[in-house]
Amino acid sequence: MSENNNTQFETAFEVRDLDLYYDTFQALKKINMDIPLNQVTAFIGPSGCGKSTFIRCFNRMNDLIEDCRIEGEIFHHGVEIHDKSVDVVQLRTEVGMVFQQPNPFSMSVYDNVAYGLRCQGVKDKNILDEVVETSLKQAAIWDEVKDHLNRNAMKLSGGQQQRLCIARAISLKPEVILMDEPTSALDPIATTKIEDLITELKKTYTIIIVTHSMSQAARISDRTAFFLLGEVIEYDETDVIFHNPADSRTEDYVTGKFG
Repeated sequence: MSENNNTQFETAFEVRDLDLYYDTFQALKKINMDIPLNQVTAFIGPSGCGKSTFIRCFNRMNDLIEDCRIEGEIFHHGVEIHDKSVDVVQLRTEVGMVFQQPNPFSMSVYDNVAYGLRCQGVKDKNILDEVVETSLKQAAIWDEVKDHLNRNAMKLSGGQQQRLCIARAISLKPEVILMDEPTSALDPIATTKIEDLITELKKTYTIIIVTHSMSQAARISDRTAFFLLGEVIEYDETDVIFHNPADSRTEDYVTGKFG
């Protein structure tokens, strides 16, 4: 793997020699990567190359998959996230996730955002009101829903539902937001709104995004990793990956010769 190690940055995660297996199939091979704090890191590569599998490592979503085995280490604030001392529920609070298909709960807009806090035992309406409003504002959807907070979230458009899901993730004050192809089900206008939102959110959060759109990665990410057959071929500043890649396979992919 080619990587520029000259750049110094504060990290959200450090990944060391990570291998991941589904039974006997090796899906990820010796991944080494530092994820910078308060930046957007994009994962690109052909379908089935390990991007989504890898992003799910950061909040241990792969724990839910039978016969999934992980070797190697992922450090978050100096703690290896697979250590027995790590509270997985707390980890998933600190590392929120937004999925490919918008997945709001079939309840009101307000209740969607308040759900996580209520699960944590928060009952004070003043606190809930404040968090709901702040989260919806941060997710750039407050103005569209503020007069309809009791409306069922399923009645929102796809783009609005996805921003609501981002608000739901924000409500728990995570440090990191994982986004697995968050705009692939959306139209171009809704996609632009999400991209603008991501650019704004990185002032407060670390964002890791899987995207099938190279132009999206080029527009919104600070660093980009190119995956191929379970390996990270190259990981560097986004401008380098797209304009001066070190590996010919990266160049072939970003110029459209395969993928």
